[in-house]
Amino acid sequence: MTSIEERQLTFNRGNLIDQHLRDLYRQLLLPRMIEDKMLILLRQGKISKWFSGMGQEAISVGAASVMLPDEYILPMHRNLGMFTTRNVSLHRLFAQFQGKAEGFTNGRDRSFHFGSQEHRLVGMISHLGPQLGVADGIALASKLRGEGRATLVVTGDGGASEGDFHEALNTAAVWQLPVIFLIENNGYGLSTPSNEQFRCKQFIDKAIGYGVEAVQVAGNNILDVVHKIGSVADDIRSNPRPFIVECMTFRMRGHEEASGTKYYPEGIQDAWAVKDPVVNYEQYLIGLGLLSEDDIAATRAEIKQQIEDGLQQAYSYEEITPSLAKEQNDLFAPYTYTETTPASESKTEKRLIDAVSDGLRQSMERHDSLVLMGQDIAEYGGVFKVTEGFVEQFGNHRVRNTPLCESAILGAGIGLSIKGMKAMVEMQFADFVSEGITQICNNMAKLHYRWGQNADVVVRMPTGAGVAAGPFHSQSNEAWFFHVAGLKIAYPAFPYDAKGLLATSFEDPNPVIFFEHKALYRSIKQEIPDDYYTLPFGKASLLSSGSDLTIITYGMGVHWALNWMNEYKDVSVELLDLRTLAPLDWDAVYESSRKTGRVLVLHEDNLTGGIGGELVARITEHCFESLDAPVMRCASLDTPVPFAPVLEQQFLASNRLNDTLQRLLDY
Repeated sequence: MTSIEERQLTFNRGNLIDQHLRDLYRQLLLPRMIEDKMLILLRQGKISKWFSGMGQEAISVGAASVMLPDEYILPMHRNLGMFTTRNVSLHRLFAQFQGKAEGFTNGRDRSFHFGSQEHRLVGMISHLGPQLGVADGIALASKLRGEGRATLVVTGDGGASEGDFHEALNTAAVWQLPVIFLIENNGYGLSTPSNEQFRCKQFIDKAIGYGVEAVQVAGNNILDVVHKIGSVADDIRSNPRPFIVECMTFRMRGHEEASGTKYYPEGIQDAWAVKDPVVNYEQYLIGLGLLSEDDIAATRAEIKQQIEDGLQQAYSYEEITPSLAKEQNDLFAPYTYTETTPASESKTEKRLIDAVSDGLRQSMERHDSLVLMGQDIAEYGGVFKVTEGFVEQFGNHRVRNTPLCESAILGAGIGLSIKGMKAMVEMQFADFVSEGITQICNNMAKLHYRWGQNADVVVRMPTGAGVAAGPFHSQSNEAWFFHVAGLKIAYPAFPYDAKGLLATSFEDPNPVIFFEHKALYRSIKQEIPDDYYTLPFGKASLLSSGSDLTIITYGMGVHWALNWMNEYKDVSVELLDLRTLAPLDWDAVYESSRKTGRVLVLHEDNLTGGIGGELVARITEHCFESLDAPVMRCASLDTPVPFAPVLEQQFLASNRLNDTLQRLLDY
């Protein structure tokens, strides 16, 4: 068997016909010539940044050329050849590089940070690893539908150090997903050499630990790439399973042009220049008599003109005219709420947990493409038994136990959405969502704003304290997401609201973070409709009309307020339950604040940085002349949630509610 070094320079056409070999040459030359031009434009200040794939073109072109047109590719920033091989129009590509509206992101993101459903391309984000989990979701959708299709996702030897790499590979292996994990092993992560990134000899050695297969490819030899990856893709289309493909190559230029290459050892670039994928393949075709000097000149002239035409078209586009309305409207995928009322008068008294389960079950019945994912949610029914009996009704292909891989599973939810499906991801406890913050806040929330792709994902979050569960199972972390544009947030306090809002969450094609207070699961009951119904987001519930003061709250805070009102019946209280935090019903907040002139914002979250601060600021800004007292907050201590019940009670906002309300009334 020839070594990987020998294969870099030893071409084997196999059964490829002459025209296929010529086509590969043109596909290989195109990204090289585009890059030559981009480097000139970078020096002229006509583009702002460039990530070079020079020397790695054979990987991009070869891999993309063997994928079927309807198969998804998730490239990185050195994979220009994947975009060109997928026939992305050059004028749009250049407009993207220039930040023009005619690009793919309306000037909102740069270089290759975009996707295109038309070309079955899903762009990266700068965190590198999260797209690996997204590939899992795309492949899962293909497998569930029996499409017989593979998915190709790219990472580098640096990006493979991230936890997302492990999570995505582990999940793909457990679920036997048809994903090709292509690792471009180019020796460096920015300036950090491989021996400071990992200790294994090669990435294919990792395969045995995941229970998957792997193959190593001479990444500078386009025919080796075509044969090896083509064979893998053919295999996993009929026998779904993941594959590690390690492409050995070298990054001839810097991480990006500003970083330079001074950190490279002397002579290494010269050694790899001998393995130039374009030059060597060109010489190979000349040797076969399939290419002449005239052919080369003609091909280069044709490509040069194609590039110039694309650039001139991109230059002709006007600079973007900022529009506040467009920026705000493009944050979410279009959705118009339509109220669904119960089909009958039938009602049953249900606990909050029963209402959540009911809404989830009826949504599964209503949306055939909805897939539930979470730890222990299948046969076990989840730690809170919300999904008990779901496997028997819907099957474990739609009710899926997951590994402890929060980031990969959230990414898989995005991938399902890219394929037109719906996903629910259950965090076993809201505290654990920190393992998936990047997927939610940097990927899911920004997806539609960046390139028009919706993320039809609901993340269920059992939250809150009061059950003596300690610092890691009791946090109220809604403020983490309240700050992030592009997310919708629900936080019901009653069974009726929980069922209706959850149903709406699945009808809305945008990402929803759905909080469910654990201490309310089995402690409150309410008579609710047995049939399916929806409730609108952004519409607060006025639970009590009053004149002395307003309490604005949500979740457990609603019940604390009701308990206080029951004890102090002589105080006329206007109680506003927000129900959803994003969108938030500001009109109702302002109306009630102006009406009573005394306002308390109550929440279980810590005082500092809680959403109460935003409420107080806006009420003060918009209602100042109507206020008779400072807007006050009552929240939990600025500490973690303690375990011992007496400490937990001291921590909670309810411990200070009466004193705060008395100060507000006495002001």
